[in-house]
Amino acid sequence: MMRVYWQILRNEFQTLLRAKWVLGYGLIFLLLTDTLFRFAGGGTEVWVSVSNIMLLLIPIISLIYGILYIYQSRDYLELLLTQPVNRSTLFWGLYTGISAPLTVAFIVGSALPLGWHGGLADGSASQLFLVLALGSLLTFIFVGIGFLMGLWFYDDKIKGFGFSIVIWLFMAVIYDGLIMVIIFIFGDYPLETGIIAVTMLNPMDLARILILMEFDISALMGYTGAVFNQFFGTSLGTIASFGMLSLWLVIPAWTGLRVFKKKDF
Repeated sequence: MMRVYWQILRNEFQTLLRAKWVLGYGLIFLLLTDTLFRFAGGGTEVWVSVSNIMLLLIPIISLIYGILYIYQSRDYLELLLTQPVNRSTLFWGLYTGISAPLTVAFIVGSALPLGWHGGLADGSASQLFLVLALGSLLTFIFVGIGFLMGLWFYDDKIKGFGFSIVIWLFMAVIYDGLIMVIIFIFGDYPLETGIIAVTMLNPMDLARILILMEFDISALMGYTGAVFNQFFGTSLGTIASFGMLSLWLVIPAWTGLRVFKKKDF
């Protein structure tokens, strides 16, 4: 089975790397990072800016491409399912075969300008590693959600795309607004534990907070930043955050696998 998995993974990887839009995706981050190095100066300012763009761009592109792949490859999927291939092996091969090229494009595009700008000279290696690691995690998480939506609404593309856009919009914009409303309305009550718990339910918020802690700019968030710093600024908070991101990585992919195995294509 592992041999079949690696064959599927290699085929998908090579196919996507030859696709011009994947190269364009990496080129966006390359041009962005290079431009920031030229005009923003130091490495810290660059990675703060890159992370802000990353937190919006990676989830929506990964989510849309994950669901788009399911809809555009229906004939290919059905052909593969007629072969003596285990469904679990096929799913994981396709999932990693889609996620890995997007991750490589992001990492290469973001890190390559370091070669000619010397971005690690000011000791920003840990910041670079965190941004690249979180970007990679978000890629796999949202490709998994895209796969799940595509399989769940396999016969209804409008619902699939509609729910995917709503999921991204909710996590990227509405979720933070709801938290602010809760803080405003119930500000006289001890909300610290509840705010932390609710925040950990959103992978985009978790990634944003980890970046705020690493760059030591949580003070800009006032009361909320102080609350986050008390928990996420500790070793336990960091471990819990990456543990929750790992759950976000596993649960959508595992659920998508369950749907894929039961789906009558």
